[in-house]
Amino acid sequence: MEIDELERLIRLLKDEALSEITLWEGDRRITVRQATPRPSDQATQGKAPDEARDTGAFTVNAPLVGTFHRRPSPDAAPFVGEGDLVRSGDTLCLIEAMKVMNEIQAEKPGRVERILAEDGQTVDYGQALFRIAAP
Repeated sequence: MEIDELERLIRLLKDEALSEITLWEGDRRITVRQATPRPSDQATQGKAPDEARDTGAFTVNAPLVGTFHRRPSPDAAPFVGEGDLVRSGDTLCLIEAMKVMNEIQAEKPGRVERILAEDGQTVDYGQALFRIAAP
């Protein structure tokens, strides 16, 4: 692939507001990903600093790209649901990346306000997964 073609892909990515483009040429595959602002930064934009701090709520973001799983297996109950109380270290979900299941745990205690990703959905690095309110 020539540099001009790569630049064209990057422009297309930005112009169409896409997060990723994959191009196959024979047996070669090239993927171009656009970095997105962290959802937690977007959530506090436009709010007064004190207002953003006073709520005590926080967002759990995806630490890697992969497939979001709410349950340990298809026939099991979800790790957490909206309204559930969680403690530090509780497993919130799994993100599957390259056939490896990565546990995503609560860093702080709180109550799950919203689950922001769908089971089986591909999530990007930094994408908001859960909104958790202070206990």
